[in-house]
Amino acid sequence: MKQNITLSLDRALIRKAKIIAAQRDTSVSKMLRDELKRLIKQFGQYELSKKRAYANLKVGFHFGGKITATREELHER
Repeated sequence: MKQNITLSLDRALIRKAKIIAAQRDTSVSKMLRDELKRLIKQFGQYELSKKRAYANLKVGFHFGGKITATREELHER
């Protein structure tokens, strides 16, 4: 279901947007719709990546090797 919104934009910006839309054989509305879709998709991908990164940090990473000394042995005072 589509719904209209009202935007307040500078006249010069609207004029330039109309020129670009005409060159692309599309409308300003479609350009704005496509750009919003792209931004929302990009944001969703970022949020998913952030969640995965936090999950990895909670689990931690094993880089191999063996622990040969305790923390206390390494930091004797």
